[in-house]
Amino acid sequence: MSAIVTVTMNPAVDLSGTAERLLVGHKTRCGTQVREPGGGGINVAGGIHALGGDALALYAAGGPNGNELERLLKDRGLKQQRIAIEGDTRNDLAIQEKATGKLFHFVFSGPSLSEREWQHCLESVNTVEPVPDYLVLSGSLPPGVPADFYAYAARAATERGTRVILDSSGPALRPTLEAGVFLVKPNRKEFGQFGVPEDAGHEIYLDAMQEMVNDGLAQVVIVTLGSDGALLVSRAGDRLHLRPPPVEGISPVGAGDSFVAVLTHQLARGNSLVEAFRYGIAAAAAAVLTPGTQLYSSDAIEQMYRRMIE
Repeated sequence: MSAIVTVTMNPAVDLSGTAERLLVGHKTRCGTQVREPGGGGINVAGGIHALGGDALALYAAGGPNGNELERLLKDRGLKQQRIAIEGDTRNDLAIQEKATGKLFHFVFSGPSLSEREWQHCLESVNTVEPVPDYLVLSGSLPPGVPADFYAYAARAATERGTRVILDSSGPALRPTLEAGVFLVKPNRKEFGQFGVPEDAGHEIYLDAMQEMVNDGLAQVVIVTLGSDGALLVSRAGDRLHLRPPPVEGISPVGAGDSFVAVLTHQLARGNSLVEAFRYGIAAAAAAVLTPGTQLYSSDAIEQMYRRMIE
């Protein structure tokens, strides 16, 4: 039985490496290539699995890259359910420039799905058994998939008694919230869709988040703020801003997925929302200490968490 199911409609085989410097118009010689499974829901499921949690990664994949993705997940011992599509699963690329420490992250759009394919994906999500406690809808939607795909999934999951956690951006965000979710976690930029400037003060953010809760779009709204931590507003009356300890990050890639993975894992274990929120911030801080697209280590999370409560 999987207490948590994650959905990844646009997964990737993530490629990462290092280069001394990226030069315009010249070949860039890179170091050893690392190939890892990627995509929002897959990263979340992998993060939960790494902590000993129970998660099923449900994802759409096809072609040679889809076969490689399935193998990579199998090698990691991750519980998975692949939904076959015709198009070849995408690659994403992250290159760390050693001379400056800057990370360059290149994200591609992914294969286009036919109506038959995305309808089959939706049916697979809506009928997954046994019924999970939490359904994590994470990452972008690929071409061909309608913006309200996650909204249909959220309604069906809620009717089955599952709590829906949404971590997406772009056109899918608003219609899914209109369907109603348990928790939504946009970052500062993504929250701008709701008319809040990125440079707005925390009270403006909190008031806008409170309005979303009052309107029934989500029971819990969390907005992540990078090194400034995150804000939380809940239907139960929580209204918080927590910051991580200061760290010198290596790569911000994976911080958001780490936050969602650990938050969901803590909630599934029965911990309080505030405790899970604090652990999520610790996990995001731990993730920026790892290179490429890696998430975190459990020891690093605990160290960050202890520093937060001292």
